[in-house]
Amino acid sequence: MLLIRPVLDVVKSLPVLLGALLFGHGEPWQWFGLVFTAIAVFTGVSHVLTSRYRITEAQVEWHTGLLLRKQRAIPRDRIRTVDVTSEPKHRLFSLAAARIGTGRHSHGKGPGKDELVLDAVTVAEAQRLRTLLLHRKAEPVASGSSGAEETVAPPEQLIAAVDKRWLRYAPFTLSGLAVVGAAVGTVYHFAHELNFDPIQFSLVQAVVGHFADTPTWLSLVLAAAGLLVLVSVLSVGGYVLSFWNFRLTREPAGTLHIRRGLITTRSVSIEEDRLRGVEIREPLPLRLAGGARCVAIAGGLREGKGADKGGGLLLPPAPLGRAHEVVAEVLGEDPAATPLVRHPRRALYRRLSRAVGGVLLLAAALYGLAWLGALPDWPWQVALALLPFAALVGWDRYRGLGHAFTGRYLVTRSGSLDRGTAAVRCDGMTGIVVERSYFQRRAGLVTVIAPVAAGKGHYRVLDVAEADGLALADRAVPGLLTPFLTGERDCG
Repeated sequence: MLLIRPVLDVVKSLPVLLGALLFGHGEPWQWFGLVFTAIAVFTGVSHVLTSRYRITEAQVEWHTGLLLRKQRAIPRDRIRTVDVTSEPKHRLFSLAAARIGTGRHSHGKGPGKDELVLDAVTVAEAQRLRTLLLHRKAEPVASGSSGAEETVAPPEQLIAAVDKRWLRYAPFTLSGLAVVGAAVGTVYHFAHELNFDPIQFSLVQAVVGHFADTPTWLSLVLAAAGLLVLVSVLSVGGYVLSFWNFRLTREPAGTLHIRRGLITTRSVSIEEDRLRGVEIREPLPLRLAGGARCVAIAGGLREGKGADKGGGLLLPPAPLGRAHEVVAEVLGEDPAATPLVRHPRRALYRRLSRAVGGVLLLAAALYGLAWLGALPDWPWQVALALLPFAALVGWDRYRGLGHAFTGRYLVTRSGSLDRGTAAVRCDGMTGIVVERSYFQRRAGLVTVIAPVAAGKGHYRVLDVAEADGLALADRAVPGLLTPFLTGERDCG
C-alpha cells in the first residue's frame, strides 16, 4: 500500500494541481497545488503506516492516524457481514479489503459508522477474518501483522457456479445500453464545455454524408443494427467482468458464501439465520430469452446499487429453471414456483387505464405544443401510435400479478418491464400494512404490504380483492388484524 496509496492520492489531486499550474502564472497560487498534493500524499502514507487492528474475544478494534488519531471498535456479537473485495490495485500485491459490518444498511458511498474497513490485508488474512468473525469461534486473538494462528476454513458444498453458456443472456440485461448512454453523455458534456463540434472531423463528416445519401428507413435500420451489436458486445464484456468465476457455496456453519469477479473479485457471506427469503428478477428482455437472476432477501446487506450489486446476488442472469433450482437449494423448498392466485379483473382495468391514460395525456400535451407552433405535428402522432404498446404493457402487468401463501412463505409477483417474484418468510415480517387509495376503494381493492428488515424493506401484494387481502394479511401475521376484522374491542 505504500506503493499504491501515493499514486492514488496524486491522481485524486490532479484537478487542483493542474488548475494551480495552468492559472497560477508565477503567483503564490501556483504552489498551492503542489502543497495540497504533498499534504494528501503525506496523509495517505501516514494512514498506511499507522493503521493497526486487533481482534479480542469481545470486539474488533482499529486505530489509525498520526496527527489526527482515529479509533473504532465493533462488538463481535453485532458483526453480520464480512465483505472481501480485491480490486486491481490490491491484486497486484495479493491484497484485499475486508469490510466488517454490523448488518445495518449503508446508503452512502463510504463506510458508515457501523462498518469497519481494513484496507488492505493479505488475501489469506481476509479469508481468515471472514471465517473467524462469522463463525463466532472464540479463538486466541491476534493482529494482522503478528502472524496469527491460521484458521482452517471448513469444507464447502457447491450450490451454483457460472456456466459459460450463460453468456447468451448477457445482451438481454441491457447493461451495455447503460454504458453506451453514459459514454455518449460524457462525450457530449465535454464537447459542449470545450465548444467543440464533432462534425469538424472528416470521418464524422463522411459518415454523416453517407447516411444523408441513404434512404431514411435504411439509415434507421443500419443505426439500430450497429447499436444492437455494440450493446451486445459491451453487455457480454460486463457479464464476464462482473460474474466470471461466480460460485455459490454453503459452509457447514450455516453460511452462504458468494464469490465472483474477473478483475475485481468479491467475496460475500450471508448467514442463513439472517435469510428472510429470495426474489427472482425477470426484466422484460431477459424474460423473453427465458432467463432470470436470483437475489437473496437478507438483513445486513449494503444498499445503494440494487440488491444484486449490494452483495445479495445468488445467481447471475441464467436460465429460469436454474434460478428455481438455486431457490430450492438455498431455502430447502421452492415457494417461488407455487401456482399463484390471479387478481380480479378490476386490477386489469386499473393497469389499462394507467398505461393508456398516460400516453393519451402525453399526446394531448404534445398536440397542444404543436397547435401553439412550438413543435411539429409528428411527436403527438408518434405518441398516439404508442397506444397499442401501452395497452399491451398494461395487460402484461396484470398478467404478472399474483400471490400465494405456502407454508411459512408469502409469495407475491408484480411488474412487467422488471417483473419480480418474491418469497418472504412470515416470521421475518415486522408487521403487516393494508392500504387503499380513493380509486382502490371505489374498485373494492387493497394493497397488502409486508415490511421486512431486509432486502427492499417491504414487499407488496398489489390490487387484491378487499376480502382476500384482509384474509391474506391475517394469515401472514396471525392475530394482528383480528380485532379489526371482528369489530371486537377489549374494554379491560
